[in-house]
Amino acid sequence: MNINKTSPNLDYDPFALNSFSRGLYIGGVWRPAGGEGWIQVIDPATEVVIAAVPDAGLADAAAAVDAAASAAESWRETAPRKRSEILRRCFELMVERSETLARLICLENGKALRDARGEVAYAAEFFRWNAEEAVRISGEFGIAPAGGNRIVVDYQPIGVCVLITPWNFPAAMATRKIAPALAAGCTVILKPASETPLTAYALAALYEEAGVPRGVVNVMTTSTPGPVIAAMLADPRVRKLSFTGSTGVGRTLLAEAAKNVISCSMELGGNAPFIVFDDADIDAAIEGLMVAKMRNAGEACTAANRIYVQSGIHDDFAEKFARRMAALRVGPGVNADTACGPMITRKAVEKIERLVADAISRGARALCGGRTLAGRGFFYPPTVLVDVSPAADLGCEEIFGPVAPLYRFETEAEVIAAANNTEYGLAAYIYTRDIGRGLRVASKVEAGMIALNRGLVSDPAAPFGGVKQSGLGREGGQHHGIAEFMEAKYIATSF
Repeated sequence: MNINKTSPNLDYDPFALNSFSRGLYIGGVWRPAGGEGWIQVIDPATEVVIAAVPDAGLADAAAAVDAAASAAESWRETAPRKRSEILRRCFELMVERSETLARLICLENGKALRDARGEVAYAAEFFRWNAEEAVRISGEFGIAPAGGNRIVVDYQPIGVCVLITPWNFPAAMATRKIAPALAAGCTVILKPASETPLTAYALAALYEEAGVPRGVVNVMTTSTPGPVIAAMLADPRVRKLSFTGSTGVGRTLLAEAAKNVISCSMELGGNAPFIVFDDADIDAAIEGLMVAKMRNAGEACTAANRIYVQSGIHDDFAEKFARRMAALRVGPGVNADTACGPMITRKAVEKIERLVADAISRGARALCGGRTLAGRGFFYPPTVLVDVSPAADLGCEEIFGPVAPLYRFETEAEVIAAANNTEYGLAAYIYTRDIGRGLRVASKVEAGMIALNRGLVSDPAAPFGGVKQSGLGREGGQHHGIAEFMEAKYIATSF
């Protein structure tokens, strides 16, 4: 196993990172929180505090809603072309500042620099895509079947939106929500994860530079998200909640939003199966699995969590895959040669330890990894487990780390049943040379997104979302993402 946990010469003053957050961003003004609290931001590679951001309370939440509501009418009436040009400028600035943003993500999130660069490019694309879609929002006009009246349908902005994003993709999860909301004509309040707030604040400054009017985008961090979010959802001016995070938290937020019948979009947990049939190209399948499993060191809702390999190629596949995993370089994300950075927190490592220990206690064997790395930083090595019992906890829980459990299967019907034996249904991966089999299995696997002979499923131009306990609604896509932030108004008329 290649391990280099030595921190590089970063050539920066850690506390200068506070410059990325000059306070809460509310109404186009950088301001302190109403209280005196601060949230520390920790580099997961070194466990060093690198910055601190304001800890917002209820008064700040009210101010953010006020700002978004005050800006709503003007932004709603802004010409689609003008909104489009502002979004396009956001894209251009993100591309220009991509290296700075990528390194910032490495420091607060820990992901490998190559992954961070990929995230910034992906995040920027949501602005380019929605800039193009903003001018294509259209209504409908038709004749009622009975012929007595005309049917006119107008699509209007839903209103003030509360957006909640996770720590694993601090840039992309924000732009995937903000870009379509702004394209639709909505104003927003973003609550980023407390672990990775610096990227959100850096992007807020970028939006301002791009010409986003005051109050259209507001950003606030808090260590008490429960009461703060509840207070915003209780305000009748808030009409939309978009959340990306765990299924458990999603259920809580749905219950809170139901009190005021607020429209909700939920991108929740995943437990993606990765299915490899005997007739698959083994080398291509392993390449795809390296992407599906190890993007962001496995800390992704779309990560391949359960790898099903047909018995005819299982042993060969496992040996080759374990060699690839063992060769990955582990270290701080900012190191150029790092392929697997640290986990986000010590708690995350402890969860992985528990899941691996449970699997091994039930008969699993580690072909590589399987033990926490010593020293500072929240590191866990790339791990491949075989002979994993279906009763092991990691078969039903999101691993959210660089652990790949392999399961042997015999028949198509058997693997479809195993793939669907979960409350989740976000993503799935299938490898086979038989396109008919691939499409047949894809039609039967219960997931919102299927990658057929591909290891990467996400695309700004495609609808992202899941079924079952993996969420409600879609983000991205030709019209799906913007539609989540609009209401259809029907007008009956005759002439």
